[in-house]
Amino acid sequence: MLTIDSLQKGQKATIISFDDTIVPLKLIEMGCLEGNIVELLQIAPLGDPLFLSVNDTNLAIRKEMASRIFVEILK
Repeated sequence: MLTIDSLQKGQKATIISFDDTIVPLKLIEMGCLEGNIVELLQIAPLGDPLFLSVNDTNLAIRKEMASRIFVEILK
């Protein structure tokens, strides 16, 4: 399965699943929920953090956290 950290810049995907005991409540409150669409906007120069758009909310998350959120790429 693919994770957010495997997306390419500009690519969109649907969040399929994640372990809610690992993903912080703050991310869930900002829209990181199953079924929502996420787009990778930018990757920091050193590869961490990743800048995302989720439900019209822009946020930055660490690559380690992005590797724990499973997605399906939109075609």
